Amino acid sequence: MSPQPVIGAGAAAARIAAESVRTSLAVRGEPVLAIILGSGLGGLAAHIGGARRVPFRDIPGFPAATVHGHAGELISGTLAGRPVLALAGRFHLYEGHSARLAGFSVRVLHALGAKTLFVSNAAGGVNRTFAAGDLMSIADHINLMWRNPLEGPVEEGDERFPDMSAPYDAALRATLREVALASGISLREGVYAGLLGPSYETPAEVRMLERMGADAVGMSTVPEVIVARAIGMRVVGVSCITNLASGLSLTALSHDEVIDTTTRVADRFEALVTDFAAAL
Repeated sequence: MSPQPVIGAGAAAARIAAESVRTSLAVRGEPVLAIILGSGLGGLAAHIGGARRVPFRDIPGFPAATVHGHAGELISGTLAGRPVLALAGRFHLYEGHSARLAGFSVRVLHALGAKTLFVSNAAGGVNRTFAAGDLMSIADHINLMWRNPLEGPVEEGDERFPDMSAPYDAALRATLREVALASGISLREGVYAGLLGPSYETPAEVRMLERMGADAVGMSTVPEVIVARAIGMRVVGVSCITNLASGLSLTALSHDEVIDTTTRVADRFEALVTDFAAAL
């Protein structure tokens, strides 16, 4: 498949991208869930039944995935017998992409019929009671990327001033807690701070984040959630705490540590998302 050139990363471009892959993905009807898989969490894709895959390079408007731990595929199939879509990878601002492009994949998922979005990410633990390997339900976020994917002319179907008083749906979070409890999976809850990256935070910056009320810090997710709320999608999310943030640990931070930790907790994460899809 040779992708068509697409100008922009808005609603019209998302419809073109969705229609270009709909047949290849065999998307019919409304997926119960669209899932964005963060660094090292892509193993869930292996549990999607009847999976149909389209590489990012074959989707109009999608750049290639460049980060280790991101396969760079859009996947359709079933999880716990329910129809789902999944993105194995995402677009980060630190790769040089605009905030608008970082949220573009959400528009495409919505154009393919998804109304509920599950975001996941690898994050550093700011909360001193957290440990590497913890899973955290995202209760709220702080946008410290200093970018917003809704800048510019309002897109067709968007709210110009979307309400962000509850970006992560309370009812979905309650379901996630119930599923975790029933499955015996420990689930923290906290606030995710999104920073531009790609450098890790300094100890002084981590102390600042702690005082601001952040429990975890990462370099993704926020643009996707803002777009999702602007187009009326419900959102739930989980951070995998891969390490203690700078100044809270005696070891230097590295992306290898991120991948090692997400690999270690993969079974718990995959069980949680699968049981959550079944509960919808």
